[in-house]
Amino acid sequence: MIRLKIITIFLIAVSLSMDAFSLALIYGTKKKKKKDKLLSLIVGVYHFIMPLIGVIIGNLITSKILINTNILVGIILSLIAVEMIISSFKETNNKFLLTFPSYLIFGLSVSIDSLTTGIGLSLITKNCIFSSTVFCVTSMLFTYLGLNLGDTLNRKYGKISTILGGMVLFILGFLYILK
Repeated sequence: MIRLKIITIFLIAVSLSMDAFSLALIYGTKKKKKKDKLLSLIVGVYHFIMPLIGVIIGNLITSKILINTNILVGIILSLIAVEMIISSFKETNNKFLLTFPSYLIFGLSVSIDSLTTGIGLSLITKNCIFSSTVFCVTSMLFTYLGLNLGDTLNRKYGKISTILGGMVLFILGFLYILK
């Protein structure tokens, strides 16, 4: 059971990191290697903090609503998955500014799904600090990897990685509903 929860947390971390990876591929085309570590760190910090805020919100919600928690987790993960898949088909024409404030906005934009995941996180595991740490490290690594892969892979796999991340979350959500 513990091994399944760790695998689930890791799969969620990978899924949450896919949008950061996709956008980092675009940022990677700017070839600002000095800033790669800074942007990766910012994304990681957001992916650590946002789920913890979500846990607080989730605990408030679940203490007031009587619902099967597995169904709630399944619904939350499925909704996040649908949003990720839909957003992958939206055409964007973003002009990125490689400044510190734009890095903060980048980090926030790719970690909003971590906030909503955090709402149901305490229903999956009681060790939310561990989960947030896994989310943090995974998103930092995926961001750094995306920045370094850059333009070549973005044209070929950018949308696919977001769709795959959404599909993984949807399957996890469905499995929680069936529990």
